[in-house]
Amino acid sequence: MAKKKDTAPNAPVIVLGLGRFGTAVARSLVHLGHDVLAVDERPEIVQRYASDFTHVVAADTTDTEALRQIGAEQFEVAVVGIGTDIEASVLTVLGLLDLGVKEVWAKAISGKHAAILERVGATHVIRPESQMGKRVAHLVTGTMTDFIEFDDGFAIARTRAPECTVDRTLTDSDVRRKYGVTIVGVKTRGQDFTYAQADTFVTTGDELIVSGPTSKVEEYCALG
Repeated sequence: MAKKKDTAPNAPVIVLGLGRFGTAVARSLVHLGHDVLAVDERPEIVQRYASDFTHVVAADTTDTEALRQIGAEQFEVAVVGIGTDIEASVLTVLGLLDLGVKEVWAKAISGKHAAILERVGATHVIRPESQMGKRVAHLVTGTMTDFIEFDDGFAIARTRAPECTVDRTLTDSDVRRKYGVTIVGVKTRGQDFTYAQADTFVTTGDELIVSGPTSKVEEYCALG
């Protein structure tokens, strides 16, 4: 797989560590049309997924020379799905960075693990359990039907329209000034989502896409 100068939408990806997280990521990448080189040190795991991904190889990902031998330096994007063995996770990230891999996504199982990965230079650090836990907590305790929080304190939520927004246009409800959030889209039952505009009229039962600082989004959605 040749390395491209710029990261393309369908660029090949190397996934290291075929536990539940790594396997799920690799499957999704294949579904999205990416070539995937899947790597794990356990021969039985490699054999199990031999026909699932573009290429599957057994290698010690903590060994930079082993990474070189499987062509890791040819990829611009790598996903490190190793979680429970923190030392192996960190050494794998360091090896990829040493080989010049441009974007390294790494799974962390704790705050301390995440901090170490960030310090050694991982481009993106993911804490799947923590992030999903926060998301579910928001969904079960409020009116939200979806919630995504970004690292910089910004969030996007899908929520039922609060009473203060119903039966008026977005100009009339003045959501941005009163609540510090932006209504991005509106969905009326039986219709597609539409981009919100100043004259968009919100009715009972409508769903809204809301964006803004996390705390403001939480406060606004709680009004429902």
